[in-house]
Amino acid sequence: MTAFSRRAFTAAALASVLTACGGGTPAPSRATAPAPSPRPGAGGGSPRPAAGSRPSAGPAPVRLMVPAIGVDTPVMPLGLAADGTVRVPPVEPDDRVGWYRHSPVPGRTGPSVLLGHVTVGRYGDGVFRHLARLRPGDRIEARLENGTAAVFAVTAVRTVPKDDFPVDDVYGNVDRPEVRLITCGGARTGDGYADNVIVFGVQDAAESPTSGER
Repeated sequence: MTAFSRRAFTAAALASVLTACGGGTPAPSRATAPAPSPRPGAGGGSPRPAAGSRPSAGPAPVRLMVPAIGVDTPVMPLGLAADGTVRVPPVEPDDRVGWYRHSPVPGRTGPSVLLGHVTVGRYGDGVFRHLARLRPGDRIEARLENGTAAVFAVTAVRTVPKDDFPVDDVYGNVDRPEVRLITCGGARTGDGYADNVIVFGVQDAAESPTSGER
């Protein structure tokens, strides 16, 4: 098991609650992030990532494009809050995707994790509102700060109950660059959504890296 995977599995239960929905609820829970606070699970006894985990080395992603669902968004890095939980993108009208910076850089070996809101409270739809519409073969492109890009093809889209998050499938060892896009989905509940939508993708070696021209 790689050093990344050891950290990932330690943080996996927490990572499943990173899939914040921006549902506009005033108090946090294990299943959803609070709004407007960007800190998930503050009242849910969330586990902490392993001590000594460090941000991934390499150029960070700065933009994510998913043409099939009209996503073209800046990417913000997501680190840890003061209490050791993982931050989520803020709930605001100009919604963005977040990259968990303790996961691999897109294009490096391992599963790179990006997450976004499905709704952002009173502001309406989130950047990943239509994530569940993706189909195998759809293109995902992560532009990096050094001007290159990692291009992925969707291999699967799964909707799973939040209390049955597929830790091994999302965070298990892989021997190639992969990507995970995660948001909330399913039925609305009193404090958010019942499910997670998870998109799995593998790097398209024929297209990565690219010049990353804007």
